[in-house]
Amino acid sequence: MSFSTQWDERYSANTHLSVWPWSDLVSYFHRYAIPFSSETKVLEIGFGAGANIPLFSALGVDYSGIDGSRSIHSEVSQRYAELKDKLYVGDFLSYEFPEKYDVVVDRASMTHNATLAIRSGLGHLANYLNQGGKYIGIDWFSSSHSDFALGDIVDEFTRTDIPEGQFVGVGNVHFSTREHILELFFDAGFRVTRLEHKQLTSEIPTTGHMFASWNLVALKE
Repeated sequence: MSFSTQWDERYSANTHLSVWPWSDLVSYFHRYAIPFSSETKVLEIGFGAGANIPLFSALGVDYSGIDGSRSIHSEVSQRYAELKDKLYVGDFLSYEFPEKYDVVVDRASMTHNATLAIRSGLGHLANYLNQGGKYIGIDWFSSSHSDFALGDIVDEFTRTDIPEGQFVGVGNVHFSTREHILELFFDAGFRVTRLEHKQLTSEIPTTGHMFASWNLVALKE
């Protein structure tokens, strides 16, 4: 399984437990997943502590989610008992889902894999998207991110064992360029219809550190 044991350790240690829906995902879903209804099937890969579940519950869509951490899956399944049959534990890169979906949502989950795994995973998920379905990706880390220069090299775009900052102890971190993202999705049978680059620089304190990531929408053709 590609899912890193480091994430299970982080969740068990009560870190990375975001519980509020990510604002970029909220706005992207409202803008680019329309029209949606109670019949719209949504799959969230890497649901983590369940931060985005209240959003999809409020919207009334048919939500499913998958995470590789058994500890966080158990906790979230208890908190959202009404969804326990729709919350899967496993590797989203290869999991055999019981149905097809209209939208796949991904907030910084696929980007915690190496290049070959991402290529394989996007192709695999495409098989579970209906024709014309959408992949909404939020915070795919950018090669402009300061932390791209840190850690050990896994491949051209992937680093691991980053020694400081937000990526300590989380295993692989993938940093993409514009051209790399377009290539990855094209090869998996998608057409990127929206791509935005976000850059945040620390001014106070003046560390010069830059957080940089990509938000995207890709259409299965």
